[in-house]
Amino acid sequence: MATPAFEDVTPAGDCDCAGCVQGRLAASPPAPTGIGARHALVVAATAGTVIGGLQAAPASAQRADHHEVRPGDPAPPGEGTVSTPQGGTSPLHGAPGSAASSVELAPGAVRATTRAAIINRAKTWVASRVPYDMNRYWKDGYRQDCSGFVSMAWDLPGNEWTGSLARYGTKISKADLQPGDILLFHNPDDPEKGSHVVIFGGWTDYTRSYYMAYEQTRPATRRQATPYKYWSYSSRYVAYRYKGVKAGSTSGSASTTKFPGAQAFGPGANNAYVTQLGRLLVERGGKRFYTEGPGPRWGEADRKATQAFQKAQGWTGADADGIPGPTTWSYLVTGKGKDIPADGAGGPEADRVPAYPGASAFRPGASSDAVTRMGRQLVKKGFGKYYTQGPGPRWGEADRRAVEAFQRAQGWSGREADGYPGPETWRRLFS
Repeated sequence: MATPAFEDVTPAGDCDCAGCVQGRLAASPPAPTGIGARHALVVAATAGTVIGGLQAAPASAQRADHHEVRPGDPAPPGEGTVSTPQGGTSPLHGAPGSAASSVELAPGAVRATTRAAIINRAKTWVASRVPYDMNRYWKDGYRQDCSGFVSMAWDLPGNEWTGSLARYGTKISKADLQPGDILLFHNPDDPEKGSHVVIFGGWTDYTRSYYMAYEQTRPATRRQATPYKYWSYSSRYVAYRYKGVKAGSTSGSASTTKFPGAQAFGPGANNAYVTQLGRLLVERGGKRFYTEGPGPRWGEADRKATQAFQKAQGWTGADADGIPGPTTWSYLVTGKGKDIPADGAGGPEADRVPAYPGASAFRPGASSDAVTRMGRQLVKKGFGKYYTQGPGPRWGEADRRAVEAFQRAQGWSGREADGYPGPETWRRLFS
């Protein structure tokens, strides 16, 4: 079964703080009325992915339907949110004021395309920051709303809507998601409540809790890490794969979930698969083996990190020689197995470094002795200024800020200093 590729996370350029979000909402024009449901939908899960609910949903409904968010994430919208309307089916548009007929296709036929082509088309709108507008058409002839954006990326012969996109795709499972697929929510009972669609761009890491979404939303097209399946109505988003998609890489890199063969690794190897391997190993606790990179040229750091991962699974001998085989590769790309333990686990340092409790111990609502232990160690290391009381067992913003300060003190930045302790942060904190 195919599994999705990973994609590097680039912080979103738009400000998603509550003040900016509310400001954008206040400036948004009211949704038009009197338009048939087939020609005007309401997309309730957009506006920068961070709409502030104007009609608060019951707390129980929010808990059941919303993805758990992390400190610093934009707040997910409530069930009754400001609408973002969407147009219905229509032909492609030519020059302003004139319509253009598209290439005729037989009923049910689709144009052949590749995943790389889908993502590259989506990126053209991201780069141009195409404004969201259900009544305007971009220079390529596609309507500037969420379904028009997907119609463009999938190279459809006309503009579709959330009620018709599914006929161009095949329903797939979460495990089958790959870049170029879509996550679609169409509400047939009330199309003006929640209908929306985004393009899946790849998982952000092996936990598969966040993915890179390409979407057309107010104020303009964007690419942003988004929770699976979405901020609201999460249980109702369905994954689809375009019927005309052909096998192919999602980009110019060789990122793949299929084992590329033993010849891709080992002394003398220099290719994108080595880079992908290194990044996967870093995600699983192997950062300490790399003083730079990972990069495309195979080195001793790759061998040691691979061997540490293999030994973490309990493998020995030829099964833990530091050269990835099909099983090692499968474990890495699917997130199976155990992470690489802290440096020296099982040796003298193991007595000083407690076992890493896992990422789930440091998320909103988490409460455990590990959080208390970590907080006390941060105070001991001189990073306790963020605590007005405690530290205590419940994970909070003070813990996150203290961890972030510690990570930055290691010279890390970006995702490496997000305030959430991974195996390497944990090891350095206690060693």
